[in-house]
Amino acid sequence: MQIKKAVIPAAGLGTRVLPATKVMPKEMLPIVDKPAIQYIVEEAVASGIEDILIITSRGKDLIEDHFDKTPELESRLYGTQKYKLHQDILDISNLANIYFLRQKEAKGLGHAVLCARSFVGNEPFAVLYGDDVIIGEKPVTKQLMEVYEKFERGVLGVKKVSSDVIQNYSSIKIDPIYDNIYSCTDMIEKPSKDQVLSLYSILGRCILPPEIFEVLENTKPGRGDEIQLTDAMCIIAQSTGFMAVDFIGKRYDMGDKLGIMKASVETALTHPEIGESFRGYLKKVCMNL
Repeated sequence: MQIKKAVIPAAGLGTRVLPATKVMPKEMLPIVDKPAIQYIVEEAVASGIEDILIITSRGKDLIEDHFDKTPELESRLYGTQKYKLHQDILDISNLANIYFLRQKEAKGLGHAVLCARSFVGNEPFAVLYGDDVIIGEKPVTKQLMEVYEKFERGVLGVKKVSSDVIQNYSSIKIDPIYDNIYSCTDMIEKPSKDQVLSLYSILGRCILPPEIFEVLENTKPGRGDEIQLTDAMCIIAQSTGFMAVDFIGKRYDMGDKLGIMKASVETALTHPEIGESFRGYLKKVCMNL
């Protein structure tokens, strides 16, 4: 079955990057000239996704406004012959069929995904975490979708993290299949040192089977008194198993101050308009470090 739907959980408060996120959603923080969530939506679209549900929360109307039409701005840009900018703005509102749903209570990532049940129906679907921008030649969601089509199992986007930080992430039990493809039969969220299954962690992307909803309905709150998506995925991993892809692409954590700065600097270096100038500026700065 082809995957045509994606869910983007974007309801978090962004407390790690306050005060910038006091009013502005962290998903709207810019990477050069585009908000972070636009990169995520564009990745989904480039992967073949047609319908996208963005899970928001109170105070995140800016996200919905960004993907809406803006007749006054469009008319102004066209009237002043700024045709490329005009087309860029038009393209944002025509990226895909984008829907919005509020998570009315902060009950965790698992609860946010559960809110998408009526949107997804009885289909496999992609989940792209709203915190994670991943940039590369081939969209990560597409990399996962290809593995799903081959094995018809849920697929996790994974990368190795250091032993110093694994306790801040999930840890998964994997066995190699071929190349960068693995099978996954167990996982744990934020493990203690004696619970670490491997240094591979789920980072920002996954393909989930529709069975996840029934599991989530029966998943009790875990760490942080929230419904953890990892806890629900663990039950499926232990029964039918997941596939895992050590994806190709550079991930930026947009809920982290250093991650935001890395995304901005590294994207600016390759930006078609400012890349060359910014590279020269950065060289001068580095001379004084």
